[in-house]
Amino acid sequence: MASRAPRSTASCLALAVLAILLFAGFLALGVWQVERRAWKLDLMERVAQRVHAPAAPLPPMAEWPQITAASDEYRRLQVSGHFLHDRETLVQAVTTQGAGFWVLTPLQLADGTTLLINRGFVPPEARTRATRLATENKAEVTLSGLLRLSEPVGGFLRHNDPAGDRWFSRDVAAIAQARGLSQTAPFFLDADAPAQNGASAAPAWPLGGLTVITFKNNHLVYALTWFGLALMVLIASALVVREERQRRRERLEDNTGHVDRETADATSD
Repeated sequence: MASRAPRSTASCLALAVLAILLFAGFLALGVWQVERRAWKLDLMERVAQRVHAPAAPLPPMAEWPQITAASDEYRRLQVSGHFLHDRETLVQAVTTQGAGFWVLTPLQLADGTTLLINRGFVPPEARTRATRLATENKAEVTLSGLLRLSEPVGGFLRHNDPAGDRWFSRDVAAIAQARGLSQTAPFFLDADAPAQNGASAAPAWPLGGLTVITFKNNHLVYALTWFGLALMVLIASALVVREERQRRRERLEDNTGHVDRETADATSD
């Protein structure tokens, strides 16, 4: 059986370049995921420190444009003001309490600015204000909560409909415009859970303190995947090199055998 012909020099060069590019690309992606994992772990540690830190005063209006997710989200703040209950907004939500709504109520601050407060979750049967008038404090209130950034992209496959008063995400700018609010902070506050009178006390709607602080951290899995692909490229390259050497060895043996047979035939003649 005739041996397979060796690849041409151009083919070998093309395969070598392809292998180098793939290996370098997979290796770079793996290193990038390792760096992302370190960044994510650092972020999680910083957020944990913010969540458990004592409540700080609300940053002044001049600093609002500099507030970012990396440096400020989930900071615990304390604010004082008067609720504008007649301008509340219900945003659809799914929580550990089931499906329902977040109640976002503007808080009028002493300097005339407003801050949207996510007072908490209400089930569908408590969506109307009339069912929870007892929890509407008309006097000045002081509360604490976690700073959250606006959610302007809408919900999954659903967009906010201000005209129809249907809200799927906490878009601060859109809500402020729909409710006629001015000088509104570009973020909102997730209010802490209210103090309960007893362990068996029924929840008073809206129920605060339901902020879920989770971060996906699959970077190690991704890094191992990319490094595994880089290793596969090395193994595949080694197999190709071995196969090419085998082909060239067989071709050399075939040529040598052919020359020996020609020499033997010439001698016999």
